[in-house]
Amino acid sequence: MQPVTLSSARVHLDVPTRADVTAIAEACQDPDIVRWTTVPSPYSTRDATTFVDALVGPGWASDREYTWGIRRPGSTWLDGIISYRTAGRDVGFWLAPSARGAGLMHDAVGLVLGWAFDQGAPDVYWECYAGNTASARVARAAGFSFTGTGTARIPGRDGAPTTAWRGLRRADGTPASDLDWPSETFDGAPPAVGGHRGDASPNTRR
Repeated sequence: MQPVTLSSARVHLDVPTRADVTAIAEACQDPDIVRWTTVPSPYSTRDATTFVDALVGPGWASDREYTWGIRRPGSTWLDGIISYRTAGRDVGFWLAPSARGAGLMHDAVGLVLGWAFDQGAPDVYWECYAGNTASARVARAAGFSFTGTGTARIPGRDGAPTTAWRGLRRADGTPASDLDWPSETFDGAPPAVGGHRGDASPNTRR
């Protein structure tokens, strides 16, 4: 698929390029991103370049993973990453510390969900490592149903299995579960990180 851009009043999503390497590398020094994702640590500009060259472009070309940079309208600075993987119909994301609390991730997730549903996805899956309340708040606000806990699809940084919180958002809006979200996801810290994956891939998404 050819890359597409998505926009709202608060956020603009487009494809990360080598011009974003510095912003990606700076954001991935954040302790929360390191904690809740499997990005390399320490994270270097070489890691960011590899992410852009080996994951972003090939992901779009192969229809395997669609990755967007999160920017404020009118700005060229990359504030975060959000991606959608087709095999598992799952979404993952992270946001740099300086961009948190402004509603950017709320809009970004909404745009990507709407796009995925327009492409025919019947539902979209989300998970984060258990305890990542920031990611869970984003998913809950985006209309995901909490579907419980289980072994994370992506192992922890050391390769060992780890526990994940899981959610599902159906295209038709019907709840996927009647389970309650973990109580700690209801306080008001600003959303930060969303998933687990490696490289600078969000998720990592945890």
